[in-house]
Amino acid sequence: MQKQTIKTNTILFLLSGSILLTSCASTTLIESNPSGAKVYLDGEPVGMTPHTHRDTKIVGMRTTVKLVKEGYKPFNTDFWKTEEPNIGAIIGGVFFLVPFLWTMKYKPKHTYELIASSVNQPAIQLSAVKGITKADRLRELKKLLDEKVLSQDEYENEKKKILSEDEK
Repeated sequence: MQKQTIKTNTILFLLSGSILLTSCASTTLIESNPSGAKVYLDGEPVGMTPHTHRDTKIVGMRTTVKLVKEGYKPFNTDFWKTEEPNIGAIIGGVFFLVPFLWTMKYKPKHTYELIASSVNQPAIQLSAVKGITKADRLRELKKLLDEKVLSQDEYENEKKKILSEDEK
């Protein structure tokens, strides 16, 4: 009889623990149209779209998203861990209290529409206003590259244009 009680308690403990542990994590699929955009989450590069994101952040936490694809404008947005209720964490919270920190989760999928850069417009326009030197324009261009507003190819193309201009 005592062996059966220990076995039952062990099974209940393992079942409760697995519900508790799986309830803490939340997963979402980040997609872009068109796909193949570079994905930056909270400022860190994590891959290309489609990208599966999984974390254990608590309720109300924000994740910043930046999508970058050549020929398209950079796309910035956020998603919050408040999008859908997490039933497993709610049930676990009734027994253990702690899972109440994970009672919400992400939507299963986030799809973002990228906007094409104008074909006739350069990705960035650094105007040749009187008093602004080529060096100033090149510094500004390098800053945009460092901030990942421009891709390496866009940077090189704009740099060539600036360097090939005649001084007026």
